[in-house]
Amino acid sequence: MTKTRIDYDVKDLKLASSGKNRIEWAEKFMPVLRSIKDRFAREKPLKGVKMACCLHVTTETANLMITLKAGGAEAYLCASNPLSTQDDVAASLVADYKIPVFAVRAESNDVYYQHIDACLDPHPSITMDDGADLVSTLHTKRRNQAPEIIGSSEETTTGVIRLKAMEKKGVLLFPVLAINDSNTKHLFDNRYGTGQSTIDGIMRATNILLAGATLVVAGYGWCGRGVARRASGMGANVIVCEVNPLRALEAVMDGYRVMPMSRAARIGDVFVTLTGDINVIRTEHFKVMKDGAIVANSGHFDVEIDLKSLDRLSKKKREIRANVVEYSFDGKRILVLGEGRLVNLAAAEGHPASVMDMSFANQSLGAEWLLKNASRLDKKVYALPARIDMEIARLKLASMGIAIDKLSPEQRHYLTSWELGT
Repeated sequence: MTKTRIDYDVKDLKLASSGKNRIEWAEKFMPVLRSIKDRFAREKPLKGVKMACCLHVTTETANLMITLKAGGAEAYLCASNPLSTQDDVAASLVADYKIPVFAVRAESNDVYYQHIDACLDPHPSITMDDGADLVSTLHTKRRNQAPEIIGSSEETTTGVIRLKAMEKKGVLLFPVLAINDSNTKHLFDNRYGTGQSTIDGIMRATNILLAGATLVVAGYGWCGRGVARRASGMGANVIVCEVNPLRALEAVMDGYRVMPMSRAARIGDVFVTLTGDINVIRTEHFKVMKDGAIVANSGHFDVEIDLKSLDRLSKKKREIRANVVEYSFDGKRILVLGEGRLVNLAAAEGHPASVMDMSFANQSLGAEWLLKNASRLDKKVYALPARIDMEIARLKLASMGIAIDKLSPEQRHYLTSWELGT
């Protein structure tokens, strides 16, 4: 990429018509974000603010970008995963909404980072991450821009883990808002969104029957819980692998078998990793797997399945159908989905719009909060205030036509007093 900043880099602007239709379809299921967009359009809380956004380029993200622009922001978008871009959506954002996008599905690693640079070239004051790649770039090869950053927000469990490690080591150069820590994000996006979309990706890639199959879930955080529950609901026999004794105990009491991966590898038909850690499935596991075992990852980065080791083991490798690569060795075959990247986006469309509605409500309100509170923030990782979390939940319930009870003055007094006993 030359030093001259380009306006966009998408596959084909002729795809815009399809993308616009799908963006509008998703918007129908995002009433909370719509209400925020309407307010942003009136109040312009982000007027004149440059934002760099490294997110999955999907129909739901498109509606977030449109909301940020309605609020007055000059927002630039690049992909947070080389296989998660929906090319028609990227084209529509450029052609129909005049939002600069730098994302092409299946882009090379070099182009991926060129696109990150393209979003940082305008010198943004707020960044929005899905995996912390913008923040990482600002802490390495573009440190000179770090003093210009008011703050950043982070969407994923993986990214928040990285950022809290940076804070602990004292190397974080600006404040970061941990969007993933909001209850209206991880309790719904991670559990219900990842649960459904991961199964969707596996089914689209393979068309297998889950009923009666043994499905191994590596990691029993909110994402793992979601996958386990939905797989079980479709009739799969679910096994959970964990390193955390509390989560392992929860999985047992939720009705799943729990065992080390060394044992699960011998009996599993389908494997899904959702840990945020490296080499969860590796050489010793591949060697004992059944012929035809299916391996997928739904963690953010493509590091959970040790594909380099699998490649070295294999005598033959071929793409047997879209998003399915067959590795053959010792008379058996291992099937890897979506190149070991996020299977829900590599082989499907990602989370349903109705759950991303809350996640992106957090992102948009998070940008507003960062701007209002910038002068009071230290170089730390912050959670969005609980009152904003509750307001998003209230708006979501209202959009669903659901009313709930309110505390009476007497009840509120009781909950804040200590004098009353039995």
